[in-house]
Amino acid sequence: MSVRNHSFVTEFVIVGFPGLQPEFYGLASAVLLIVYCCTLIGNFAVLFLFATPNILHKPMYIIILNLVVSDVLFSTTTLPKIIARYWFHAGAISFIGCFLQMYLVHYFGSVTSFLLLIMALDRYVAICFPLRYPMIIKNSTIHILNATAWIVAKACPLMMVIRAYPLPYCDSNTILQCFCDHISITKLACTDRAPYSFPAFVTAMVVLLGPLAFIIFSYCSIIVAVLQIASPQGRLKTLSTCSGQLIIIALYYLPRCFIYLASNIGIRFSTDLHIVIIMSYSLLPPMINPLIYCFKTKDMKQTLMKKFKKSTAP
Repeated sequence: MSVRNHSFVTEFVIVGFPGLQPEFYGLASAVLLIVYCCTLIGNFAVLFLFATPNILHKPMYIIILNLVVSDVLFSTTTLPKIIARYWFHAGAISFIGCFLQMYLVHYFGSVTSFLLLIMALDRYVAICFPLRYPMIIKNSTIHILNATAWIVAKACPLMMVIRAYPLPYCDSNTILQCFCDHISITKLACTDRAPYSFPAFVTAMVVLLGPLAFIIFSYCSIIVAVLQIASPQGRLKTLSTCSGQLIIIALYYLPRCFIYLASNIGIRFSTDLHIVIIMSYSLLPPMINPLIYCFKTKDMKQTLMKKFKKSTAP
């Protein structure tokens, strides 16, 4: 279908939280601005730590560096527009701009999913095949895997945009969400969205559940390997190397799996609660992850303490 012939919508309006009263717009924008500033400060602090010491130029930290970049780009794609909507009442976004935001939202989400798979692979090899780890997991190998994640992740979001863009949008242009995503946009199409929503759902499941299946397999293998360690201290020390990664993985996957599972077994939420949950699992991990990186990884913690002592020394 031709957009020119069938679509009368030239821009979309991002509503955000439909039930939020105007007197709370200032508070909402302030909270979102604080989240965005904390996200930028925390992640740029991690980038600063990477910029100096060679001790962090190791496979695990290279993966973390890519996660930091993905988190910053995702937050920058979504938060400034919803902040402007509440602060300046500027909720309008152009037709093309909305589809661009949709592509970037799904793209950076896919990149993060694949990077978490690589992170699990690193721990799997390190614990299950420790003697072969230096030969299998090299910096060059991780660079290739990370680059592959950034390239492969483009396919699914691009397919979603290509299929959704030509649909006829001829009625409502109000998006009941804090950013443009596939579901919120295609709901506005003046046509049956089933032929478009099901392939997108399958694609999302592949991107989400494919890496998750390997992550579950890898950590089950890790648990089996840890149980074979005779010393309790050795078990705890080995598991401690995975604690930060497990928290990051749980923050990313558990809320998403809950939302998908709830929608398929008939659990329904109010629109505002649904949006709050989506915003929580979309925006809180990029803000919290830098704390996990710095306090749950030994080398980064030591580097941070050295920087802090150096800056406070007379």
